[in-house]
Amino acid sequence: MAHQFILTFDEVGLADVPRVGGKNASLGELRRSLGAAGVRVPPGFAVTADGHRAFLRFNRLEDPVSALFLGLEKGRLSLAEAGRRLRALVLGARWPEALATEIRRAYAGLGNAVDVAVRSSATAEDLPEASFAGQHESFLNVRGAAAVLDAGRRCYASLFTDRAIAYRREKGFDHDKVALSLGVQRMVRADRAGAGVLFSLHTETGFPRFAVVNAVWGLGENIVQGVVTPDEHLVYKPALEDAALTPIVSRRLGKKTKKMVYAPGGRTVNVPTSVRERERYVLTDEEVLVLARWAVAVEKHYGKPMDMEWAKDGRTGELFMVQARPETVQSRRGAGVLRTYRLTEKGRVLLRGTAVGEGIVAGPVQIIRRPQDRDRFRAGSILVTGATDPDWVPVMKRAAGIVTDLGGRTSHAAIVSRELGLPAVVGTGRSTATLKEGQRITLSCAEGETGVVYAGDVAHETTETRLDQLPTPRTRLLVNIASPSAALQWWRLPVHGVGLARMEFIINDVIRVHPLALLHPERVASDRERRAIARVTRGRKSRADYFVDLLAEGIGQIAAVHHPNPVIVRLSDFKTNEYAHLLGGAAFEPKEENPMLGFRGASRYYSEAYREGFALECRALKKAREVLGLTNIVVMVPFCRTPEEADRVLAEMAKNGLARGREGLKVYVMCEIPSNVVLAEEFADRFDGFSIGSNDLTQLTLGVDRDSGVLAALFDERNEAVKRLIADVIRRVHAKGRPVGICGQAPSDHPDFAAFLVRCGIDSISLNPDSVAAVLRRVAAEEKGERP
Repeated sequence: MAHQFILTFDEVGLADVPRVGGKNASLGELRRSLGAAGVRVPPGFAVTADGHRAFLRFNRLEDPVSALFLGLEKGRLSLAEAGRRLRALVLGARWPEALATEIRRAYAGLGNAVDVAVRSSATAEDLPEASFAGQHESFLNVRGAAAVLDAGRRCYASLFTDRAIAYRREKGFDHDKVALSLGVQRMVRADRAGAGVLFSLHTETGFPRFAVVNAVWGLGENIVQGVVTPDEHLVYKPALEDAALTPIVSRRLGKKTKKMVYAPGGRTVNVPTSVRERERYVLTDEEVLVLARWAVAVEKHYGKPMDMEWAKDGRTGELFMVQARPETVQSRRGAGVLRTYRLTEKGRVLLRGTAVGEGIVAGPVQIIRRPQDRDRFRAGSILVTGATDPDWVPVMKRAAGIVTDLGGRTSHAAIVSRELGLPAVVGTGRSTATLKEGQRITLSCAEGETGVVYAGDVAHETTETRLDQLPTPRTRLLVNIASPSAALQWWRLPVHGVGLARMEFIINDVIRVHPLALLHPERVASDRERRAIARVTRGRKSRADYFVDLLAEGIGQIAAVHHPNPVIVRLSDFKTNEYAHLLGGAAFEPKEENPMLGFRGASRYYSEAYREGFALECRALKKAREVLGLTNIVVMVPFCRTPEEADRVLAEMAKNGLARGREGLKVYVMCEIPSNVVLAEEFADRFDGFSIGSNDLTQLTLGVDRDSGVLAALFDERNEAVKRLIADVIRRVHAKGRPVGICGQAPSDHPDFAAFLVRCGIDSISLNPDSVAAVLRRVAAEEKGERP
């Protein structure tokens, strides 16, 4: 029987937005066009916008509604009073019998007294693609024709909630031209399983090759309303084409403290989740991959990034797509821009230190002396402290800028600030004594190598540079990255891969446990640390898997952002004192007078004292390459003192499934010890490439402790002795047919040093993210023979 006001989801598509609104049109489009791709959408029907207009006409509501809106616009009625009266008109209205009969028949067609969701799908006659997301009501667990009609009436009334009226006024929509279509869809029994949202790009950064899958227990309203912290999975979309891969590059277990379930009387309620539910992921890896493939299919069909909702039926185990709409935040950002800063007035200098980044920021001082006090930090303040370590990262992420008493360019505060894009002035010597709580300051890192802290708010300006308008030099520029989040933050940079991915930062910031403490917890003396290790590894198949999985995913996320360009991952290069800082680490590390020259780098990997830990590192790299599918990963061996040591490390890697040359694996060596230069040919016979570490090479050439404040003036990578070694190793390694890059700090700090490297014929320069634009311009100019 033909219907005047009803269209099933199988009868509508995107062309029907003016009749059924965006939400219903999208559901129809999914059912009609994407079933062949395996996308399942529950059946349902739409009550058209014409049905809504017929409802208003039958109850003669057009004139009273217009009069109330006129009273609101003239100021005779408040928003709250107008909304209350408008809703009362609708809730007291009756359904036209012909329309009610059509709805009853369509509902019966879904099954015998099935549970349905009744949702609002608004549209505007003159703006059919207008978005009214979140403005109107939806109702879940609706059963019976009478309940469907009642829910539909309440959806109509939700056109007149205070927020919906205010939204239309803000957007300039004519209230009389906005109509509501109803969507009635068979419920997926997610109350017995789970539900969530799905994006076809990374929502925080706009990175287009990740799908984001979020999940909670129970019905999906909790995640939509933001009242529960969900599980989160990042999936590298291009690798989904190979069914043998599992390209989930990040998993984050959400707290999931409550879930929404059915309650008697057609209601829904929130109940606490069990401890087991909080410690488990809602979805299996296989289900995450199914949803990610659906995201790819939906995005391809719509031709744009998409924001979707899914649900799992706890009775059948089936997954369903229950909503899809265009993503409207990150997808609207155009080409990336870099910002440069300049002071436009002078200020009173309070402190000087080493500049990190190139930004300028003003704000109130907040002095935090211990990481245990980080919860009292107010977001947007300037963090002032003595020094930082990995425990400080959460508060650093909330800061507008950072000032420290201690530290230099290679300190924790400096490295993390660069990756977060925060301006920082480190090593001021006395910031915690000089600055006062709440004092307004301006932090400037836009005046060269010296960072300055000024009193008050000093005027400054920002200039934006479009990345797509930067020159393209012949010398390959890469970027130095430690954390997976930093890789995503800087994905728009015009670089050709990662020249240094620091494995130890992932271990420090994400894993936090010494690998040998995971394998031999009985040797950890501290009860507190043993409990902490048990807590962070709870729910894992084994403690070794905890280390391998998190490290593989962290490396994989960095590699995926830059695929197919090479990502050079440096094997762990902690010093013994830094390893000891990890949970359980003190039981496994010797105390050394000079850890910088001690048991570090290559010497650890074949030693009985660390061989088992190195095996876990190898397992993680093998998983990232072979399970996640990221074969652009290049492994780099740090602090390799002799060719004989290189042989031992390569043999140990091969024993753990990372044989040089197998599956295209390349292995590089850090050139950071004078012996690497003196014996360049011997090292070139064993490795596929060299990467110069200018920090250690300078330290060991000049005999200057790079962390010594007393000798800071003597530490200079541009010293002629260091430059001669670099020029020599480039020439000799090239003669052996191997590439040479640099991943040290020098070219990021000194564009003239980058120009020197170009003249030496270096193959690649890896930079801190915030220095890419300036160095890129200098390199391009040098290649053209232009000098500043």
